[in-house]
Amino acid sequence: MSTDIDCIVVGAGVVGLAIARALAQSGREVLVVEAAEGIGTGTSARNSEVIHAGIYYETGSLKARLCVQGRDMLYAYCAERGVAHKRLGKLIVATSDEEIPRLADIQRKAHANGVTDLQLLTAYEAQTLEPALSCTAALLSPSTGIVDSHGLMLAYQGDAENAGAQCVFHTPLVCGSIRAQGGFDLQFGGTDAMTMSCRVLINASGLHAPTLAHHIQGLAAASIPSEYLCKGSYFTLQGRAPFTRLIYPTPHHAGLGVHLTLDLGGQAKFGPDTEWITDENYDIDPSRCEGFYEAVRTYWPGMQNDSLSPGYTGIRPKISGPDEPAADFMIAGPSVHGVPGLVNLFGIESPGLTSSLAIAAETLTRLNG
Repeated sequence: MSTDIDCIVVGAGVVGLAIARALAQSGREVLVVEAAEGIGTGTSARNSEVIHAGIYYETGSLKARLCVQGRDMLYAYCAERGVAHKRLGKLIVATSDEEIPRLADIQRKAHANGVTDLQLLTAYEAQTLEPALSCTAALLSPSTGIVDSHGLMLAYQGDAENAGAQCVFHTPLVCGSIRAQGGFDLQFGGTDAMTMSCRVLINASGLHAPTLAHHIQGLAAASIPSEYLCKGSYFTLQGRAPFTRLIYPTPHHAGLGVHLTLDLGGQAKFGPDTEWITDENYDIDPSRCEGFYEAVRTYWPGMQNDSLSPGYTGIRPKISGPDEPAADFMIAGPSVHGVPGLVNLFGIESPGLTSSLAIAAETLTRLNG
């Protein structure tokens, strides 16, 4: 079979770059194609930049397994490659007596996932660590941290390119078809529209991965999940926060609540909230911050009026809707859809950044399995 290139990875976010790195380092010829002007302009650049411990996810799920594996791999990688990060730790706080049993449930689930370092704290113990905090109890997660997401993606890109991979931008994949003899014919748009063929196709296109999969002629529609967009707004704190750790409320259905995270410079931001949308739109509504004050004051009553400024928004690539249980990662290889050489990555929301190296390894396993 004659093809133009061995492997094409669609999407230059943190997961696509991690997969391209793994493929290239395994000796494959790799081309990364990205519709935007550079790496990581979508979900990968619009998140909390948290290295998650692996606490909340359903036991036995891909999210649970790949987060715990990926967390350890990511800390080791960042230390080795000099990617800026800090293992700050976080507190998951109960703000009423009714929420305290939920902390114990979270701790049990985390332990089943292999997260064995959580510590249940009394209100006094938590406030000793963070005097500005108001809570009835808390869980301390020592292995939660933060990372420079763009620095991480640059490192992945550098590793991939050093192993021979190439990245091209302004090159959206419009459609494709499965070749009878194996491989794929792909039509790309952009300024210089072109057609290319490849043996291996990795759909790591993030928010619209299901839509892209529907544009691959010959792929069974039944193997493609529905696509939902869940927008989250972030607001930044003027001045320094009186916290040295990340502060999370007890989680709810669509996300982890309006939490406080810190960047590597110590600047605090709050978010994300939850807003189900139908179109990809990153505009921020300043009025949404009013709900933030109420949410944050449940655990930081000393928060001052008018202390928040609009920051940015991100969109979670959901494959379950607002009235459905949260879906697991879906890494759909040939065993799912029956097409050799194709892996579709669906619903890679949080903890996708934390899990990126483990997701890459899993993708190669499913490609070959």
